[in-house]
Amino acid sequence: MATVAATTAPFDAATYAPPARRRVDSIDLLRGLVMVIMMLDHTRDYFSAAAFQFDPTDLTKTSVALFLTRWITHFCAPTFFFLAGTGAYLRRARGATAAELSSFLVSRGIWLIFLEFTVVRFGISGDLLPHGVYAMQTIWALGWSMIALAALVHLPLRAIGAFALTMILVHNAFDGIQVATCLPGQPQCGVGDVLIRLLHVSGPIALGGPKGIFVLALYPLIPWIGVMAAGYVFGKLYTLDAATRRRALIRLGSAIVAFFVVLRATNLYGDPSQWSVQKSGVFTLLSFLNTTKYPPSLLYLCMTIGPGILLLAFMEREGRGRLGRAVVTYGRVPMLFYLLQWLYAHGAAFLAFRATGKNTAALHVLQNNPPEVLAHAGFSLPVVYAFWILGVFLLYPICARYAAVKARRTEWWWGYL
Repeated sequence: MATVAATTAPFDAATYAPPARRRVDSIDLLRGLVMVIMMLDHTRDYFSAAAFQFDPTDLTKTSVALFLTRWITHFCAPTFFFLAGTGAYLRRARGATAAELSSFLVSRGIWLIFLEFTVVRFGISGDLLPHGVYAMQTIWALGWSMIALAALVHLPLRAIGAFALTMILVHNAFDGIQVATCLPGQPQCGVGDVLIRLLHVSGPIALGGPKGIFVLALYPLIPWIGVMAAGYVFGKLYTLDAATRRRALIRLGSAIVAFFVVLRATNLYGDPSQWSVQKSGVFTLLSFLNTTKYPPSLLYLCMTIGPGILLLAFMEREGRGRLGRAVVTYGRVPMLFYLLQWLYAHGAAFLAFRATGKNTAALHVLQNNPPEVLAHAGFSLPVVYAFWILGVFLLYPICARYAAVKARRTEWWWGYL
């Protein structure tokens, strides 16, 4: 990356060199890679027979292949949140004022929250009507994290870093908080219970009585806000020259991975689920890797973000093969790919169920289906992988065309698509 004249940074009175290129290929490549892996997870949700029966990380029921199919997708959400923060920093470094960046983050955050409850909900459930069950998932948390970052960007960079590290490191100290079970037909949730669900403890929220709205708060905002803020501070590395940045990435990524291994080995802190010796060495290793995602524990974040930073160090190069360029394309249009992969996974599963005589009611994932329906739903793991690969190829022409158009357009609203 070319170096331009250093100026006074709009943070901490440090000097920096604004990135010369509009996009950073290595960041787009990593983002595209995790988007493709994320599609595997969502294809598994609708196609895997095991997904309708049990949690693939349940070591008493899962297989090694099924566990790893789920485990590899753990890298997606942390990487996406982290790089969203990095992208915000690069936007600032390229000349946006704090007020301009803050305004953009707030408006984009609101837009993402709207998409979560409309387009994303339809892609997941197939339900267009504004009633019933809603899930607060990735896009919901991403939107609110952007809104929180909009306030944080007015602070010095070191203060943002301190905030992010404190939230990520300390939040597991509050794992013992008790929250009332908020289900339809039971006493209504108190304001405090709802707030805790939204901020730290994932679970159900029933609003408006038995015929009201039922919300699954799967992505509490803590520590996702901290992850995005950490990614914002991390973006400072992309104002350094390539050689210095690569050394810093290797050291930082290695330190985070080492921290994960050492702290996880102690079973003292960092995850509500401890690892233990299992029936075999392989399953003991799986237990070691089986950290908590809802909400993401400290160890879960270290296990996923550390390797992601290391990958960034080795992804920095000018020349890429056809496959690399294709993955970069996905990384440049992440929201389009995210929406399309839900529609593909759900739609393809519906067609596959109909073609094989399976009950499509099982695909209404936001409803309670009887055990006899779930017992005959889904397919084997090879079928999951086949439909995943097919989907990745089918979505590429759409994403490539959209990326080309988006690169040529300069209207402000393209930043929201």
